[in-house]
Amino acid sequence: MAGKKKTAKHAARVNSAKKPKSKAKGKAQSKAAKAKRHAKAAPVRAQIVSSKVVYQGRLFRVTQDKIVEPSGKRNERDVIRHSGSVVILAIDSSKSKKDPWIVIERQYRHAANQYLWEVPAGKLDPGEDALSGAQRELAEETGYHARKWKELVEYYASPGFLGESMKVFTAEGLIAGEAHPEEDEEIEFRLVKLSDALKMIEKGAILDGKTLTAVLLYARQLSRKKKK
Repeated sequence: MAGKKKTAKHAARVNSAKKPKSKAKGKAQSKAAKAKRHAKAAPVRAQIVSSKVVYQGRLFRVTQDKIVEPSGKRNERDVIRHSGSVVILAIDSSKSKKDPWIVIERQYRHAANQYLWEVPAGKLDPGEDALSGAQRELAEETGYHARKWKELVEYYASPGFLGESMKVFTAEGLIAGEAHPEEDEEIEFRLVKLSDALKMIEKGAILDGKTLTAVLLYARQLSRKKKK
């Protein structure tokens, strides 16, 4: 009987120890579900009291906005308005699916005052479909066309003052062609292994934000596929 009582007590202690963990797990799952719902919810926007264009350029315009934020707070913001951009991570996995080659470009960027390594990208025309714009930009800058396209992510590079969203696409099944860059573009492009691109990032040889975002996110997704 004593042995049975001891076993029953031991089981009770084990079950009691499990309960807090189960509750903690339930709370974590609840928080994750709540965050997911917020991510999918329609964006809450500010009320624009007035908006004045103080600069109009070829690529963007600058506005001075008086707004009432969703919290009710009144503010004045200077915003660079832009029609949005597309970013293309062009991938050649014909030689290796585990370490595919990607297309990167080198061009001079006056705002950064230096040459930068980047993935292909470009500005969307007002109202232009993002995928069509990505296909156009890849062909113009590199000559490549792709059989398979997929949206990777959309993000805002500097939402404190820049209204430009950037949609990143992966482009696979590459077909080579002739590039037709714009008159003001001097682009040198090449294919590098994904592993080499990651080494360039680690060494600080790639400083461009869209390239960091695209390469690192794709590499993470590819790593997860390998583990399955």
